[in-house]
Amino acid sequence: MEMLYAPWRNGYSDSTDRTKHEDASSSECVFCSQFLQDNDKEHFILRRFDHVVVLLNRYPYNAGHLLILPTEHKSSIDDLLPEVQSELMWATGKSSTILKNILAAQGINIGINMGKIAGAGIPAHLHVHVLPRWNGDTNFLPTLGKIKVISYDLEDVYTKLKKPFQLLQR
Repeated sequence: MEMLYAPWRNGYSDSTDRTKHEDASSSECVFCSQFLQDNDKEHFILRRFDHVVVLLNRYPYNAGHLLILPTEHKSSIDDLLPEVQSELMWATGKSSTILKNILAAQGINIGINMGKIAGAGIPAHLHVHVLPRWNGDTNFLPTLGKIKVISYDLEDVYTKLKKPFQLLQR
């Protein structure tokens, strides 16, 4: 196996600089501001539970790409109380089941990116990605052309998913 070393990247890897997004307070957080409003449909909020909120990702990778967030503005899963962690995982499991049943997802990717370096687009507020997958849902366009075709309407997906989420009991 051939190895490529790039020691000049140490500065990036070892950097402790924090971006504005990592330091964002709850008053600057897009999620926290949406949670304070009473317009779930506008923000694609599917369900509010005691400690977490499930919503459609406004910038989805696939139809039905969900975000599950604690209502409390925390950046790390370690900062959440056990009951919040429990509800977060429970909602993640139920979300997977709904995506399989309603959107006929053939597989599910679940992920948490903690910190900007780990890939979090909004690192100040922890969120779980629940991403439905289907056979053949990837092709060469995103890789070569940096283009992702989204061939569905978020409002239609929201309408399909809203009722099953409202029926969930904890």
